[in-house]
Amino acid sequence: MGNLRITEKGLRLEGDSEFLKPLYAKEIRSRPGNSLYVQSDRNVTVNILNGDMKAVTQLVTGSEAIEAYGKRLEVKSNTGKLLFSADNDEVVVGADRLRVLGAEGAVFPKSIETPYVKAEPFHPLRLESPTRTLIMEAPKGVEINAEAGSLEASCRTDLRLESKDGEILLQAPNVKLPQLPRGSYSSSGSRQKVYELCACPNGRLFLSQAGSGSTCQINTSVCL
Repeated sequence: MGNLRITEKGLRLEGDSEFLKPLYAKEIRSRPGNSLYVQSDRNVTVNILNGDMKAVTQLVTGSEAIEAYGKRLEVKSNTGKLLFSADNDEVVVGADRLRVLGAEGAVFPKSIETPYVKAEPFHPLRLESPTRTLIMEAPKGVEINAEAGSLEASCRTDLRLESKDGEILLQAPNVKLPQLPRGSYSSSGSRQKVYELCACPNGRLFLSQAGSGSTCQINTSVCL
């Protein structure tokens, strides 16, 4: 029978084998210490059938792509830990760390929910919305921390920090607002280089030259 031998454990094939019609077997395995090769000049398809002989799960490996069809896809480690799963409702990444190596980063067309966002060591973290608005929300607060570097937030129009039930705390040795507008000052008396920080009714901040009393009221034209 050539390369085909019948043993007590089943059929044993030596070398390359070609089947012209379907092959039905309970188990297909290679010899101990050898690899099992399944080769085709087109696609290799693995189907799991139900009682009606209809495919409920399918794996198709082709020259262009590898496609999997089923209700749920799971990838687990050799210890049984879930690394990745996907179904119609959600995609779950169970690894301890999710790394995106693309030069353009990760793009999310809609919202993203995560308890922690962190950059690789010695690499900057950048959250950007080039043409729309970037919104960060949390029911109990948003914390932004740069332990060994600077923190920068920039936008083209308005930068808004809002706290509905609490406060906004800027805790630093120096808080600088270098480009605040300055109100007019009086040339009478000694001119001093001390300014008062004033707020307009619309929330705009400006500087007014300090006096014996508040000088914010005389510079309300800055608020217009």
